[in-house]
Amino acid sequence: MNPVDVKNLTVAYQKKAVLKNVTFTVPEGKLIGIIGPNGAGKSTLIKAVLGLIPKASGEVKIYNKKYRAKDRIVGYVPQRGSVDWDFPTSALDVVLMGRYGHVGWFKRPSKQDNQIARECLEKVGMEGYADRQISQLSGGQQQRVFLARALAQDAKVYFMDEPFVGVDAATERAIIDLLNELKSQGKTVLVVHHDLQTVKDYFDDCLLLNVETIASGPTEQVFTMENLHQTYGGKLAFLEQGKMMVEQK
Repeated sequence: MNPVDVKNLTVAYQKKAVLKNVTFTVPEGKLIGIIGPNGAGKSTLIKAVLGLIPKASGEVKIYNKKYRAKDRIVGYVPQRGSVDWDFPTSALDVVLMGRYGHVGWFKRPSKQDNQIARECLEKVGMEGYADRQISQLSGGQQQRVFLARALAQDAKVYFMDEPFVGVDAATERAIIDLLNELKSQGKTVLVVHHDLQTVKDYFDDCLLLNVETIASGPTEQVFTMENLHQTYGGKLAFLEQGKMMVEQK
């Protein structure tokens, strides 16, 4: 059983397809990069898989079953910019939200749940900020708190939407170390990612996306100049040093 199977997924806004017949399969225990230009439908893909937006057609299965929002086996880290960081709550309370699938929404978290939440904050280097209001945290600190919430959920499959955007180098390193730790535990992590220079270093597999599936599979096979030209069109610049590839803004 594959953690994620998507077949012919189509999503349309005002009768215009923003995803068209997207098909891919995700192997277990891998870090998968979802790569493509702005407007390619990367965030839409995650939201459609999670049922946060309706799909026009297609099929999504998580471990060979239709996904339901209450399923505890899936964790989600949204884009930081989509969150209301002025909401009056502490870092610890945010992380405890990841435990609600275990304890239920109308029950108080136990001492064990609180301990797990604090351990998750410690794993992301935020144990000293447990009682701090999230509005008082920096962008990188907020992202670490959201990662801790995902850890507290103890899911089997994680979807992360641009977790490296707006964070400093130390936080980016901490995030990739955490993702590798999840992988070592047999977890599967799908990450929307924009920095082409780090794709080969970070991800085992890639999904190249531009409204349609361009290619998917092991990074060393899929992340090629030919596929990248097909994905980005004329928006690529090639640097001689290390043959790095960057998207032009």
